[in-house]
Amino acid sequence: MTSLEIAVTSVDGALAARAAGATRVELCTALEVGGVTPSQGLVEGVLDEVGGTDADAGWQGVHVLVRPRPGGFGYTVEERHLLEREAEMVLEAGADGIVVGALTPHGEPDLELVRRLADAAAAYEATVTFHRAIDVSADPVAAIRSLDGVVDRVLTSGGAPAAAAGAATIAEMVAAGGPDVLAGGGVTVDAIPALAALGVEGVHLSAKRRVVTTGRVALGVADDGGHWVTDPDVVAAAVAALA
Repeated sequence: MTSLEIAVTSVDGALAARAAGATRVELCTALEVGGVTPSQGLVEGVLDEVGGTDADAGWQGVHVLVRPRPGGFGYTVEERHLLEREAEMVLEAGADGIVVGALTPHGEPDLELVRRLADAAAAYEATVTFHRAIDVSADPVAAIRSLDGVVDRVLTSGGAPAAAAGAATIAEMVAAGGPDVLAGGGVTVDAIPALAALGVEGVHLSAKRRVVTTGRVALGVADDGGHWVTDPDVVAAAVAALA
């Protein structure tokens, strides 16, 4: 059966996603910039509530995004060290998987760095997902072939702004073999059946809605007094679309 992964940014979101029938969650913060590494307190809080796998219930636990900053996937020496430290932090906390990605200046997966992160995950028996850095790589199909034997799955929109528009490339990536393919990026509930039909391992979406508090002073140029929360009704609809 096609799995359902929900991107969440809070303990409440993780609880709502699991209760509504998600297969696993990807934990991050700052979804509005594509997500970055969550704080240690948030990682520990979510793991305390929904961490660990349960094969009988089909639950695959908490997979934590390790991304030190928004804006591109080429990293300096110091940022590479930070990636490794953050990965070690979330793995030591008990993450069931890590979500990572890095590219070379030529737009290919940075296999040296990704292998180091994958080796760290293997020491904790955690899985590894290569995130949507692959969608800005020089060739997503060639990239997934290069990741064979390095990571467990690849999250991709097929190099398009939304997975539905990248369906043809996603199908090529599935046919390429190697890591499992997780379709994600701009996924709506209506698009889920067609994406699942491509033979992907799973579908990934944020299932989020905006909560805004009015009548306050803005604290920054992008501050509207709101934040994103996981909508359990959207998660339940996504589960139904995969049934």
